[in-house]
Amino acid sequence: VRGPRFRQLKIGAGHRLDVKASGVFVLGIGHGNKLLTDLYNCHLTKVYTVGGLFGKATDDFSDTGKLVEKTTFDHITREKLERILAVIQGTNHKALLMHSNIDMKSQEAYELAVKGLIRPMGKTPPIITAIRCLQFTLPEFQLEIHCLHETQQYLRKIVHEIGLELKSSAVCTQVRRIRDGVFTLDDALLRTQWNLQSIQNAIWDCQLKVKTELEKTLGHQDNSRLHQMDAEMAHAADS
Repeated sequence: VRGPRFRQLKIGAGHRLDVKASGVFVLGIGHGNKLLTDLYNCHLTKVYTVGGLFGKATDDFSDTGKLVEKTTFDHITREKLERILAVIQGTNHKALLMHSNIDMKSQEAYELAVKGLIRPMGKTPPIITAIRCLQFTLPEFQLEIHCLHETQQYLRKIVHEIGLELKSSAVCTQVRRIRDGVFTLDDALLRTQWNLQSIQNAIWDCQLKVKTELEKTLGHQDNSRLHQMDAEMAHAADS
């Protein structure tokens, strides 16, 4: 750190990651803190890759927790796992529709479905919108989970419950967020890129898709912050 200290620069955190998780973690700087609130109110889906290991259970559902049980897993097949995942997705889809408060036979529901906007616009329990198996090599497996309002511990518990449903046990070996709303791993800065120029470039590169998402989801609300973004983008272009 060099030069005079910033006294007015405020930095805010978006959807947090706990100490055992990794991946996309969105920060807001200055005006971006208000945009973080707007993005939060969009209730956008987040995507994770979640690793699992069959054959044991721990007190915190992770592979580093205290071992409480060992079980057999040779009877588990990918087909059996995928059947369980289909049940989980079906149950959560019903919850998604229920919390969206939309008449699925209405014109509104059709228009929202076309725009990909069928999602709860208020706080709900965790909801999984999609779940699939990416890799399966006993005793290890990897899932891709699309979800809303989750915590990383909730995802570890899902792995534990999958193990129980398959008449075995399972622990979570990894939770990695690969998308948070409009932000993906391609937008993320590595630790070696934590410098002013890279951060400025990242803000510039993401401004348009943030603006587009806010207009699509919150278009009926006050657009003053969107107009402010337009002004800032124009000023940056002139500079």
